[in-house]
Amino acid sequence: MIIKELISNLAILVTTLLLYTQTTSKKPLETSSLVSKKIIAGFLAGVLSNVLMQYSMNLGETIVDLRHVPLIVVTYYGGTLPGIIAMFFIIIGRFMIGVNSSSLAALIMIILITSVTVLSKQMNVRKSMKIFTALTASNIIFTVIISFLIRDLNTMLVLAPSFWILSYTAGFTSFYIIEYVRKNQRVLDYYKSEATTDGLTGLNNVRKFDEIFNQVSSQAKQKNERLSLLFIDIDHFKTVNDNYGHKEGDQVLIQLGEILKNTVRSFDVVSRNGGEEFTVILLDCPTERAEQISETIRKNVEMHPFSLTTGETIHVTVSIGLASYRETTESTNELLKDADDALYEAKKGGRNRVCIA
Repeated sequence: MIIKELISNLAILVTTLLLYTQTTSKKPLETSSLVSKKIIAGFLAGVLSNVLMQYSMNLGETIVDLRHVPLIVVTYYGGTLPGIIAMFFIIIGRFMIGVNSSSLAALIMIILITSVTVLSKQMNVRKSMKIFTALTASNIIFTVIISFLIRDLNTMLVLAPSFWILSYTAGFTSFYIIEYVRKNQRVLDYYKSEATTDGLTGLNNVRKFDEIFNQVSSQAKQKNERLSLLFIDIDHFKTVNDNYGHKEGDQVLIQLGEILKNTVRSFDVVSRNGGEEFTVILLDCPTERAEQISETIRKNVEMHPFSLTTGETIHVTVSIGLASYRETTESTNELLKDADDALYEAKKGGRNRVCIA
């Protein structure tokens, strides 16, 4: 019966943690999390511990379960605040079951386990060693306290090793689940970023540009807003690559991306659409304002000394084509073509200039 009840605790614990980590994988609990998030995490850990107590093993007035594992987990990841909140709810839940010498002993035990977990988290050792230390200390605390409550040697000889084994199993399994889900989420986020981000400049790639452009175009039509689009191309970029090499050409592209981000408004959308071609979506922006921004970009690029890895600096210029929905262009479907045609006119007209569709 002893092993059966503890295994039931283990099953409940693992299932609950798996569900929790799946639903919070995008914003996991950290010591740097918002206070509100820590309070919620502490409350949930306390509730889980209380659920485990409802499926505990009864030895007279004493109940044995794995309530300490959620406490250790939430304290380890969230810090002292969620640990204290979880501890508080565990203590309340235990006294609601019964007020006796066993519940007083449980009070001491859970306070000691919380303290030990906080201290072990601050140790300058590997993560696995911190977890092992917290679990080992909690097992020792449990064994010492339970030995004063249960005087039957035969029961202790079965209970103590069973508890230690399942406590370690539950603890390390819980941490494994959390780390596994977090690792998978990081990998997923990385591939999502790779799918929508230009690897060289960190700007949106053409796929993300298409997605955003379709969204803002629909929004502009629905809200009757203006929408301006800039097509930007580096003049004679092939010459840069031929004279200095593609590695140095990449440095120019990276720095141009920074100039674009720093010149446009914070809510505008900058993308690298391929090669030396960039775009800027200017949200709710009339032609006159878009032309001012375009000229500022052109001048900033012209004046900027582009640093190469060799220590040299070079200067480049850009040509910009501008089209604005509701002013130069009647349909958002024509914005791309009109901006591209305007860019062609800028190139044909001598480069280093802004042309409006």
